[in-house]
Amino acid sequence: MSNTFKKLQAQLRGSVGKAIADYAMIADGDHVMVCLSGGKDSYTLLDILLSLQRSAPVSFEITAVNLDQKQPGFPVHVLPKYLEDLGVRYRIIEQNTYAVVKRVIPEGKTMCGLCSRLRRGALYRFAAENGMTKIALGHHRDDIVETLFLNMFFGGKLKAMPPKLLSEDRRHIVIRPLCYVPERMIARYATARAFPIIPCTLCGSQTNMQRIVVKNMLRRWEQEFPGRIEAIFSSIRNISGSQLADPKLFDFAGLEGRRELSPMTEADEDALAEELEMGRA
Repeated sequence: MSNTFKKLQAQLRGSVGKAIADYAMIADGDHVMVCLSGGKDSYTLLDILLSLQRSAPVSFEITAVNLDQKQPGFPVHVLPKYLEDLGVRYRIIEQNTYAVVKRVIPEGKTMCGLCSRLRRGALYRFAAENGMTKIALGHHRDDIVETLFLNMFFGGKLKAMPPKLLSEDRRHIVIRPLCYVPERMIARYATARAFPIIPCTLCGSQTNMQRIVVKNMLRRWEQEFPGRIEAIFSSIRNISGSQLADPKLFDFAGLEGRRELSPMTEADEDALAEELEMGRA
């Protein structure tokens, strides 16, 4: 094992460990269902969680779960062999979501929305039936930033993917332990570990996806202004509701009352002067 790989693995462990601590993702006694697709992200997620499990201050179980969507040519032997060689407890769920998506979605249209809903439903059902307390997904920092722009550009909403999520039916906690990790680091790690990557013949075959457009936009920005993606992600974690325009998020109507109750302090005046000087007020 090279020093370069050891350093990379240590960086990943540190980032994932920090995310787990920051968002209280895993507690003592949890049974974590790691959703394994066969892509670099979910392989890395499982690998790092197994590594952390051995030294974590809390005790938790891991079960790797793959949803076999019956995509043509899917190498069904790859994941079971990999997981058996690794000695990891796993389950394979079989559901022909591929046929449903191909039947419902017209040729040339993006399949991700329906595919994601069907996949999520199958995984949620399995988690509920098997006592899984947390559902771990392999979304990384770049996925979160891409989702932010997709929602802004095509949904008119300022939202992304939270590191920790309560499902709509309030029955499941979804966690994203890779939320601090840039995609390039995962790609390097996956190559170094020689994971048996399985390409997706649904998502991976669509060249017209808006996510690809946004990904390419962010890649160009990062090349021209290194560190921009990290800065955008940092902004998602540092939100000033009073500086946006959502009346549900901030009580704009009550500002007059707040002025009477809370006169501006010297520190407030200094902060306002600094904002004015920087052109942010």
